[in-house]
Amino acid sequence: MASAWARCSAARQLPLRLTVGAFFLNSGLTKLGADEATSERLQQFAATTYPFLGKHDAQKFVRLLSAGELAIAATLLVPVVPAAVAGVALTAFSVGTIGLYLRTPGMREEGSLRPTEQGIVLAKDVWMLGIGISLIAEGLNGHR
Repeated sequence: MASAWARCSAARQLPLRLTVGAFFLNSGLTKLGADEATSERLQQFAATTYPFLGKHDAQKFVRLLSAGELAIAATLLVPVVPAAVAGVALTAFSVGTIGLYLRTPGMREEGSLRPTEQGIVLAKDVWMLGIGISLIAEGLNGHR
């Protein structure tokens, strides 16, 4: 019975893990080759919300960001990684991007949670939060 549940659970998770994992894999690989100007722009953007991120070299920051995205991709794409572990990684990352959305000026319409045109890039990351929480719940449910 537990084996049938595990197969059903894995089948339900597959579309979520593949799509988000592929997204993170692409993003992490793209950042590996970031030039100095791109690295500085990404770091400055992140440092407006999280000032401690501006204290390091921009290229080192982007290498670490890339490594983090690739690690999240691995947790999602490697089927032996438990759903709860993959969900925690994805949820933690998405909380950071939602923080950028909520705290960066110009991302939201005045007095609203509705995104501006510039804010849509980050506001859409709320789907990652939902998927991450779903994976955590599915993983915890499987351990009962």
